[in-house]
Amino acid sequence: MQHQNIVFHGVLKHVPWARLEALTAEHGGDADERGFTTKAHFIAMLYGQLSGATGLREIEAGLQSHAGKLYHLGGREAPYSTLRDANRCRPPEVFAGLFAALVAQLQSGYRRKIGDAVRLIDATSLRLNGLSQRWASFSEGVCGAKLHVVYDPDAVSPLYASVTPQNVNDITAAKAIPIEPGASYVFDLGYYDFGWWAKLDDAKCRIVSRFKANTRFNAVEERPVPPGSNVLSDRTGHLPKRMAASRCNPMFKLVREVRVRSDTGKILRLFTNDLEASADEIADLYKRRWQIELFFRWIKQTLKIRHFFGTSENAVRIQIAVALIAFVLLRLAHDANTIVKSPLRFAQLIRLNLMHRRPIRAMLDPPDRAKPDERQAGFGFLEPFRPRPRRPAQRAITYAI
Repeated sequence: MQHQNIVFHGVLKHVPWARLEALTAEHGGDADERGFTTKAHFIAMLYGQLSGATGLREIEAGLQSHAGKLYHLGGREAPYSTLRDANRCRPPEVFAGLFAALVAQLQSGYRRKIGDAVRLIDATSLRLNGLSQRWASFSEGVCGAKLHVVYDPDAVSPLYASVTPQNVNDITAAKAIPIEPGASYVFDLGYYDFGWWAKLDDAKCRIVSRFKANTRFNAVEERPVPPGSNVLSDRTGHLPKRMAASRCNPMFKLVREVRVRSDTGKILRLFTNDLEASADEIADLYKRRWQIELFFRWIKQTLKIRHFFGTSENAVRIQIAVALIAFVLLRLAHDANTIVKSPLRFAQLIRLNLMHRRPIRAMLDPPDRAKPDERQAGFGFLEPFRPRPRRPAQRAITYAI
């Protein structure tokens, strides 16, 4: 009988295992004396994300019930205590490095001119258990972390991610983000820092953001407004020359203000250092910022990162990194097996068929359309019973001797 791999194997085949081994050696990830390797740990945590597990005990039970299928994946059963200790002690840099490698793998299929690259920056809050108070205390009785993300709306994928306690300001985390020269950066009021804007401008990056209500803008030229659009005004001018404590504004150059009316009727004052693009293009770029909000909602609802398996900073970082890896792996598997158009529907199919013996491309095939070799491989499909037609009874023939 021909062997057939499970759906989980089809997702894992996109993982660069050589890179994971290199990261494990670099950060000493396999120092566990009980022999629970980084690869087995990663497979267990990824199983938890893709299956929708709500805790380590549910992951333990799931791995135990599918123990016979873990051998070909390189995984193994993991008791609750082993998973808990691995999440508490294993270096999260191993999983962060694997996420970066997978992002590079996904981006290789989206080659484009650097001037066309759009980068959305935002952060989302993650509520934590009160037991995380030692490292993630935000206010009395409230603990939380922040996930800071740089998102590529064209590739529909995060490019960079970092985790901080919730009391860390968004702009503080943004200053540690590597700048991509020539790209277009779109962000909201949480990143209102003229010094950081000047660094982006020095790198020839296009900036699209919002003005605060009390920011003064000294207009120099009024530009014509396209008729029939949501653009109310388009002006070039200068920001205030001096900042707080009489400091010189590093962003004191000719910039632009575009006032637009949103779909809800709210008037927005948009800032950009692009003096050539049309006002409608600037407004459309800022409108694309909504895509990163949809990404945050997707990973919270579909990958369940609103509920954490551990309370330590190490455990939270590992789970977030594995959730982001799961998102990228689903993107890669979806691109390779476009059986449904919706990524959400594809993720649901993966969850329902995760440990079934069938290829990803056949997840929607009903039993009567399955190929003969697939039915023989143990897909869980049973051939309908068709009794053979009975032959008429034959008379006994005797031979004379």
